[in-house]
Amino acid sequence: MTKSLEAIFYLVLTALVCNFAGTEAARAKYVTCGSVLKLLNVAYQMRLHSHDVKYGTGSGQQSVTATEIQEDVNSHWVIKSKTGRHCERGAPISCGDIIRLQHVTTKKNLHSHHFSSPLSGNQEVSCYGDDHGEGDTGDHWEVICSGDHWHRDTAVKLKHVDTDMYLAVSGRTFGRPINGQMEVMAMTQPRGEGDWKAAEGIYIHGNELKEHSHAHTEL
Repeated sequence: MTKSLEAIFYLVLTALVCNFAGTEAARAKYVTCGSVLKLLNVAYQMRLHSHDVKYGTGSGQQSVTATEIQEDVNSHWVIKSKTGRHCERGAPISCGDIIRLQHVTTKKNLHSHHFSSPLSGNQEVSCYGDDHGEGDTGDHWEVICSGDHWHRDTAVKLKHVDTDMYLAVSGRTFGRPINGQMEVMAMTQPRGEGDWKAAEGIYIHGNELKEHSHAHTEL
């Protein structure tokens, strides 16, 4: 191979590598199906949280709160498709997609329904489902964002499909046994209290499944 052909070959190869790297970097910006993440409320800087503690009022189901503790393992959620559907692991979540958020520790799904929330009297948000993570349509949330996909660095809203209410934090604080945690509820037309950003997590991407690797931040 002549020097001129070698130069052309390396230029083309470099361009291909750079394009591939750029594509992979772009994919890494998305929240994807199968990813495990924490959700940060923009207004209060608190993470969506649950635990095996039942509400004393309302539905009596597993409570959902917001916590300021970054390292708590009870703030991990896995992105799943809606009931009866399958989404390919690593596929970017599109704006307008209907998803479920399954609590990793208890296997129950983020849920809402026509019960009053315990502190503010808005709509209750709970965790619901069997030991296999199967619940009902009350587990379905629509991703409200601008553009084509849910970007990790962009705030989104989560709209409850059955009731048209939005996941939000009321700013009111619980006492014992979950002292200091804030009430999570659903409401109409929220502002910053209804904005959520993807925070720490393990973000699965399509090509990485073949390579048995993943992009992640500190859990």
